Amino acid sequence: MNQWIDIKEALPQHEQRVLAFIPGNKVFLPGKSGEFELREVIVLHFIKDFYPAESEKCQKYGPHFWQGEGNSNHFFNDVKYWTPMPHPHLS
Repeated sequence: MNQWIDIKEALPQHEQRVLAFIPGNKVFLPGKSGEFELREVIVLHFIKDFYPAESEKCQKYGPHFWQGEGNSNHFFNDVKYWTPMPHPHLS
């Protein structure tokens, strides 16, 4: 079983696809007025050094970025833990 890794301890490889834990992450439902689901574990791609070091966004959000699938991008500090995508065990 995969272990959750704190982003303060280690980071994924550039462009690695991972499961990410985002406490309190709300995903708004399509066609609904403000209704949402709580989805704290989602699939993201880690993008290393996304923002230039001197940029305002780097200073505010950190240098890295989490690229989502669909409409679920996140700033670096949104994610607290990550784990590699599990591999299926086929018989």
